[in-house]
Amino acid sequence: MSNYNSQEALKQYRQLGLETQINNASPHRLIQLLMDGTLDRLKGAKAAMDRGDSATKGVLIGKAMAIISGLRSSLNMDVENSDLPERLDGLYDYMGRRLLEASTYNKSEVIEEVIDLMKTIKSGWDGIEQQSQL
Repeated sequence: MSNYNSQEALKQYRQLGLETQINNASPHRLIQLLMDGTLDRLKGAKAAMDRGDSATKGVLIGKAMAIISGLRSSLNMDVENSDLPERLDGLYDYMGRRLLEASTYNKSEVIEEVIDLMKTIKSGWDGIEQQSQL
């Protein structure tokens, strides 16, 4: 019998991998990781909601809301000749309010709406990196 908990070891391995990604990431990549983290937590929250696990649902929605708040606070509102930061700020605010509604009223379709919005934002963000590499 092993002295190691395989699940705990796997968790530690994943954490180390994430720390390596973060330490070596550009600012652009960090935003991508935050968006990925949001999507992962929202998918988990939706699954928890679907199986009636309200405690996990609440924790995961709370984590997703915290990441969205972090994305919102990282916006550069001093960009000249662009209303994009203000529009993203409004969209992040909307997403946070919708997640609060989803959590309060157990509306998995609202979580799906926020997932779709985040995927759209992430797609645009990913396109910036691809275009800069051309």
